[in-house]
Amino acid sequence: MATDVAVDSTRREDDIVRPILMKGNEAMAEAAIQAGCDAYFGYPITPQAELLEWMARRMPELGRVFVQAESELAAINMALGAAATGARVLVSSSSPGISLMAEGMSYLAGSELPMVLIDVMRGGPGLGSIGPSQSDYFQATKGHGHGDYRVPVLAPSSIAEAVELTADAFEIAERYRTPVIILADGVMGQAMEPVVPVYRMPARTPGGWELSGAVDRPPRVVRSLHLRPEDLEAHNRRLQAKFAAIADREVRWAGEHLEDAEIVIVAYGTSARVARTAIERAHEQGLRAGLFRPISLWPFPAAELSGIARDARAIVVVEMSAGQMVEDVRLAVEGRTPVFFHGRTGGMVPTPGEVVDAVSRAWALTEEIRCNR
Repeated sequence: MATDVAVDSTRREDDIVRPILMKGNEAMAEAAIQAGCDAYFGYPITPQAELLEWMARRMPELGRVFVQAESELAAINMALGAAATGARVLVSSSSPGISLMAEGMSYLAGSELPMVLIDVMRGGPGLGSIGPSQSDYFQATKGHGHGDYRVPVLAPSSIAEAVELTADAFEIAERYRTPVIILADGVMGQAMEPVVPVYRMPARTPGGWELSGAVDRPPRVVRSLHLRPEDLEAHNRRLQAKFAAIADREVRWAGEHLEDAEIVIVAYGTSARVARTAIERAHEQGLRAGLFRPISLWPFPAAELSGIARDARAIVVVEMSAGQMVEDVRLAVEGRTPVFFHGRTGGMVPTPGEVVDAVSRAWALTEEIRCNR
């Protein structure tokens, strides 16, 4: 079991914290616990069931709240109530369950309540399969529920990064009083990797809004209902200003081999891991390829990608979907650079060979365009 350990530079070499092998679901659960999660609400669904199971054991051990609700609808609404008291709240599910939570997510965003939601994506649409997928990108990044709102979306590509982003998600949620989604795919949830058990507990953001009992102070109200149109419009304007601040301050991305890359692969999560191997093979064939990996899917690193795309001959987007993030990529490059797409669906994962082939096709087609100018 992971423990809360900090690295001390005065330790002897034999005392240095050593990596332990952890499954992604369990690592994210323990990271949430170590980040100070007060309450967890969820309902079993593959491929994230181990996350719920880990919380079911660990939260009662620590005297914290664990509730396996009767449904995903119940779980998200319980989370709303707990978040309204100022508790640090986690909810997790997978694609069909996330769909059931859409209304509650809109209420949370409209009420400006901080909460972290982990979505371990599976194949769809419908019940689909329990295989890994990235087909919830639209759902996560375009608002999820009804109304004019956005929530930050963070996408890890390793289990160690998932641990880091879990603490970051709580921090962002409380900084802006907003739900935050961690978007992982089934591979990220089920895979096992060495993780150094060193965690971070973000400082609590001062409150003043939470429902903690009106003793010696005026009562407070947390709500998303505004019946007068002018009041609701004013509320929406304030929300949009907050979303603009998030878009300005919370962009995250990583790049690899971009210095002289002529073909830029854009991928996140497991697809980015596949892309790394493909890039190594492409280099062996004389194809200069690099990786642009969005970590914040919203806010999407559009300006950063646009700058890199100016020096590239082509962009290749790799996803475990029929093509969703590719739309944000095309918006970012604004037609200045050709954008190609390679995707697999239904729980299938792209292979490095497929990605190398996609890079080769992009190289050949852009070479043909250059020759015809």
